[in-house]
Amino acid sequence: MKKLLIFTTLLLIAQITFAQEDKSKRPSPPAQAKQTVGSKTITIDYSQPSVKGRSVWDPAGKVAPIGKVWRTGANETTTIEFSDDVKLEGKSVPKGKYALFTIPGEKDWTVIINKGIKWGAFTYKEDEDVVRVTVPSKKAKSFQEKFKIDISKKGEVAMVWADTEVDFNVK
Repeated sequence: MKKLLIFTTLLLIAQITFAQEDKSKRPSPPAQAKQTVGSKTITIDYSQPSVKGRSVWDPAGKVAPIGKVWRTGANETTTIEFSDDVKLEGKSVPKGKYALFTIPGEKDWTVIINKGIKWGAFTYKEDEDVVRVTVPSKKAKSFQEKFKIDISKKGEVAMVWADTEVDFNVK
């Protein structure tokens, strides 16, 4: 009985230790972009993959697939949360927390706000889309090794990685 109790205790300690992994030590660490625009707060939680010498906009889909749904970062699905109803590129989005997916393209990207917050984009379902908008991509001002999302006080969300920048507006 005593051995069983010791074994169970050690097993529980090991489980708790591994469950509390330090996400900041991941190759693609977690990051957050948060901004108050007017009276509304926008929060984006994402993970930052690095280029690491790769071709990230890969048509074969190995990193960030051109023409295919991407989780817009790494690890868990990127989430975007609005403290109040907003307009994203002029389209209404109700207050709430959503998955932020994108479809990278050569000249334009599709930005997707989706109800399905799951792991990655593996179980993405188009019928759970709240809003889809197409925005132009452009050459970034400088090379960005780690994927980065910023939100300006005017509500411009800038996603920058490698040599590409994609912006969309939230009001």
